Amino acid sequence: MAKKIAPQPFPRIQIDFSPEIPPLKKMKDKTKINVRYCLIAPFAFVHIFWNSKINEMVYEIEEPILDENEKEIRDEIVTAMSEMINFDTLVKRDQDSLLQYIDERFKILIAELAINLSYESYGKIYYYLCRDFIGFNEADPLLKDYFIEDVECNGTNSPVYVVHRIYRNLKTSLIYKDNDKLAGFVEKLAQRCGKYVSYANPILDGTLPDGSRVNATYTKDISNKGPTFTIRKFTKSPWTPTQLLSFRTLSPEMLAYLWILVEHKMNLLLVGGTASGKTTLLNAIAFFIAPEARVVSIEDTLELNLPRDNWLPSVTRNSTGIEKVGEVDLFTLLRSSFRQNPDYVIVGEVRGKEAFVLFQGMASGHSSISTIHADSVETVIKRLETPPIELSPTLLNTLDCVCIMTHAIVNKQETRKLKEIVEIVDISPTGVALTNTPFVWNPSDDQFYFKSGSRIFEKICKRYGMKMEELELEFRKRVQLIYKLFINRVFEFDKMRAVIDQYYKQPEEVLKKYGVK
Repeated sequence: MAKKIAPQPFPRIQIDFSPEIPPLKKMKDKTKINVRYCLIAPFAFVHIFWNSKINEMVYEIEEPILDENEKEIRDEIVTAMSEMINFDTLVKRDQDSLLQYIDERFKILIAELAINLSYESYGKIYYYLCRDFIGFNEADPLLKDYFIEDVECNGTNSPVYVVHRIYRNLKTSLIYKDNDKLAGFVEKLAQRCGKYVSYANPILDGTLPDGSRVNATYTKDISNKGPTFTIRKFTKSPWTPTQLLSFRTLSPEMLAYLWILVEHKMNLLLVGGTASGKTTLLNAIAFFIAPEARVVSIEDTLELNLPRDNWLPSVTRNSTGIEKVGEVDLFTLLRSSFRQNPDYVIVGEVRGKEAFVLFQGMASGHSSISTIHADSVETVIKRLETPPIELSPTLLNTLDCVCIMTHAIVNKQETRKLKEIVEIVDISPTGVALTNTPFVWNPSDDQFYFKSGSRIFEKICKRYGMKMEELELEFRKRVQLIYKLFINRVFEFDKMRAVIDQYYKQPEEVLKKYGVK
């Protein structure tokens, strides 16, 4: 047998996990779509194109191709490295230190095992080591794609699907063919979420370190296709109000109206279906909270990213074992939050007994903002009045405004819209709501319409001793300011936050700066 020669140490391969985001355009004719862009430079790319054989758009992951010898060496290195790596170290270190850590151990093993490698082969194998030990294995390129909103695996021997910001639902080239390997990946997701899955606890709900939300199942008892997972990705910085304006999700008038409601501590409920944009709108509305105000947020899994310092984020904790030892639920957190002196209480989603505490808090003067799954004011009231929530109509009268988000198809493109803003004027003892709708989106012409005569503006004037003329003038100024910020492309998180904060302290200077009269 020929003796293997240990090579001289290679210079470290440079990997960029956040390459430049390419400009992608929507195309009406899907059959003409043929784009390719980098996900992990210089190794991983995606090719999105119309596959005429299946008459469907596909998302094809392109990674370095290993020959049989390279595959054997990679497997040998992975086995050896698994025994020498401290996984606690992997979790705690920053990315550059992690890459250095993998590189050093790779070189040690090359020398110890006397493996002869070309620099090209070394680079390809190093990529796979980084992808699998630091990242998320075969799914890592998908999670690195800026344009991906959701990654959906329905089990083994079934293509993984993604929801793309531009091209929407796409079948990918990734297929998990081994049940044990997929189960191992679900275990890895749980470990990165700081949680645990097993045959006794086969459902995972958690949040990855980057803020992405994970729901997964572990056994065939739950899904006959085997383990499954769905990862909802979130942007590192929340969408700003002006960015939502650029997406035509809502209008400047809607934003100015919501700004005034938030400033004057009205109680808001954001409703809509799954992935309709409720949390995105909630994050955007949070920009309008005064900089010195104390905010307490409560969620099942961390999704909120509020642009402020005086913010206390709380998250529920699952129990361990049948006796629910150590469980901290929404109800407990919400009840505790009112002792934390909040100016605003934000609940990620209400769906059970915690709604009673939330509405009690509204009644006692704590301004509250939350989301709930529903598609209309009538549906919201029915959900709140019937089990498991069962609120009385009297308590529902503490709610001031309902914002209804919806999925919509505009010019054959899927989008999200703030369908309408509805003011709750009164709810009768029989549960019938008297409402006023100052803002509405018209799907026939894709335009937003608003009318004067806000009942909540009347309530604000009475509560704060203001004149209606004053408040309406302030509303018009803020409409102009928001539009000017949009025109001047003030989209960045920090810049938008700075403008709002300064407006609370020096409104005339801000208006003058942006030419608002």
